[in-house]
Amino acid sequence: MELLVHGVGGTTPGQMLDDPRTVRVTGDDIAAVFRRADDADAERRPAARRDGPVPEAYVWCNLTSGNGTRALWLLLLPFMVVNLAHWMRPTAHGRRRAVRLYGLLVRLAALSLTVLLVAAACEVALDLAAWQCAGTRACADRHSWLGFLSPENSDGGWWSAPGRRLALAALVPAALTGLLWFLSLRTWRAYESQQPMDHDSGPEDDGGRTALGRPGFWYSRRLGARLRAAHTAAGLLTVAAAVGSAAARYDREPGGPAALAALGVVVEAALAAGVGAVVWVVCRRGRAERRLDAALDRRLVRRLPLAAVVLLGLTLLYAGWERPGWQSSGRLPGDATFGALALAQGLLVIVLAGVAHRLHLTDPDRRAAMRGLAGPAVAMLACALGGVMSGGVSQRVSDWLDGTGTSVPGPPVLLTWQASVIPPLLVLVLVMCGWLARRAWRIARAERAAVEREYPGETGDPGRTRRIASVRAMAALTDRGPRVLAVTSAATLLLGAGALVGALTTDKTPGDAAQGSWAVVHGAAETAQALGSWMIGLGFILFVTWGRRAYKDASARRTIGILWDVGTFWPRAAHPFAPPCYAERAVPDLTWRIATWTRATGGRLVLSGHSQGSVLAAAAAWQLTPATRRRVALLTYGSPLERLYGRWFPAHFGPDALGSLHREVACWRNLYRSTDPIGGPMRLPGDCGPDVDRPPLKDPLAYGRTDAHPLPAPILGHSDYQADPAFAEERRRLLARLRPEVPAPRHTGEPGGGAPE
Repeated sequence: MELLVHGVGGTTPGQMLDDPRTVRVTGDDIAAVFRRADDADAERRPAARRDGPVPEAYVWCNLTSGNGTRALWLLLLPFMVVNLAHWMRPTAHGRRRAVRLYGLLVRLAALSLTVLLVAAACEVALDLAAWQCAGTRACADRHSWLGFLSPENSDGGWWSAPGRRLALAALVPAALTGLLWFLSLRTWRAYESQQPMDHDSGPEDDGGRTALGRPGFWYSRRLGARLRAAHTAAGLLTVAAAVGSAAARYDREPGGPAALAALGVVVEAALAAGVGAVVWVVCRRGRAERRLDAALDRRLVRRLPLAAVVLLGLTLLYAGWERPGWQSSGRLPGDATFGALALAQGLLVIVLAGVAHRLHLTDPDRRAAMRGLAGPAVAMLACALGGVMSGGVSQRVSDWLDGTGTSVPGPPVLLTWQASVIPPLLVLVLVMCGWLARRAWRIARAERAAVEREYPGETGDPGRTRRIASVRAMAALTDRGPRVLAVTSAATLLLGAGALVGALTTDKTPGDAAQGSWAVVHGAAETAQALGSWMIGLGFILFVTWGRRAYKDASARRTIGILWDVGTFWPRAAHPFAPPCYAERAVPDLTWRIATWTRATGGRLVLSGHSQGSVLAAAAAWQLTPATRRRVALLTYGSPLERLYGRWFPAHFGPDALGSLHREVACWRNLYRSTDPIGGPMRLPGDCGPDVDRPPLKDPLAYGRTDAHPLPAPILGHSDYQADPAFAEERRRLLARLRPEVPAPRHTGEPGGGAPE
């Protein structure tokens, strides 16, 4: 049998099997295995022998695509990015403590992002709307929906007290936290609750070559539930702290009620205890992959969020108590909170970089992105995304509420400074784009000579030569990704540090702080602040627009989709509110299908994967038992296994892991093109490289018009590998290497048991 696995673009069973008449063999509407209608009962017709294997198609595109509303997952992009940092650690054999420390630091950074998002929601709902705008006549008059909260406009109504205003507004960030909890639990049940096939841990686990073959790698029920409970509790405690700290600060003022002051101390102590419990839960346990960890800490999972809800309710009652003479003025005490979060995130990233560097030195990998520092760099970008989104949204809401710009103080100073660093960061990105364009032009100029050598005597059309060379040059830019990430993350760290220092050294906004200095500096600061706040709004629109296009347009999924599919390929090991992991459904599907078919028929199987499908195929092969794995041949094409996954995730797809996979499967061939921006060679060391990698396929197949190609041949790039005659040739060779040892099939008559080769 030949089991086909498509890539990120998605396709139909009819296109994969080259037959419009297909039937579903097993699976559901989300992911399923299909056959041609004529092959539906092939195992029951042993006399009907045929040339070549019976093809099956595994269609998993519904796991990552759907209606355009799923593009809203892009708003949780920082959570997905920090989850990626967990899997980007360098290879480290025998350094378990350092590996655990690396995972712990990433989980703490992920927790800080949850607190940051909820704190930003509190800043918008509690500080800007309920505290500042509703407490100011000029602002409340412009927004009638805040009228019942305003002391001036409601004639001293019940909700006009500052504490009660804050208690009512706290329902917004609390509801946001509950929504994140619900989405995380719902998506886990829909995609990640499929239990993988249990098997003994193979020898690759002891050698440390890859963890993808461990029984519990694709089933993170216990850790996911713990992290979901901890992050939900952290969000609710953040809301409680935002409300309770304002009331406690007023009660501690001279002349305040002594009983309420004592109660405020108790509330703050309870909040501190809750924070300690959340941090302990996050630090206490990481992933358990060597066995199928199906147990669930039910008491912890239920009691921790419930305790946070109870504490939030008590805090709201405490804040809503009658306090005569309490008036809202200035800002809520949020500057220290956002400053502490920014400082903690920066320190976590720096320590994480030190741990990653030490891990890399123990087992250096020259192909690893940024010499093992890709994980800390990605974590830095996740924190920067969270900070920029928080600052931009707060600034935009402040501008919307305060039409005159003088009636309310606005968001905390640090958030304004963070919005101000967006324009210089954008300038840096434009400079990097210019550098990439210049690099692409130089590569294209060098590739023209290569095109002339590849098509001798045919290169008479300079325009055609330039187009081919340009496509190759653009495809080569993928390998410049580590340098772009290094520069961007380093600049982000420096700009973030500058914003923090600027916020700590002045209690004014960037534009106000420049007063008395040169007019150019003053104007530049105000311009950066205004541009930054507007750019974040535009960024949200672009995120959602690109996301909708990626879900609906197949061509967009080939470009945007590969980055999204790389991010959602990995389990939610660091952040439970990240988008769901489709591989926790797809890999068990493939593993179960391969194992049951080989066991029922005694035959052998070709696992054929394109693009991201080749990654799923490799992950499924690692999950098989050694005996079953020896009955499987791999055919990969347009595969990012080494070019993307091997460089960015060296601990799981590094040279040792790919080398062990080559040794343990029956045979493996890999096809790629120089015009492909995603796929590439496996680069296995020694004699293994030529045995796996075929030299780059010619693209286009013909330079000009020929007898075989009377019309101009297209430049295929990442698509239509089956259109190349070399594909059929390599497929025949692979089947010939697999076929001599094929035993006679068992005619079990089991439905769906498989098809003879």
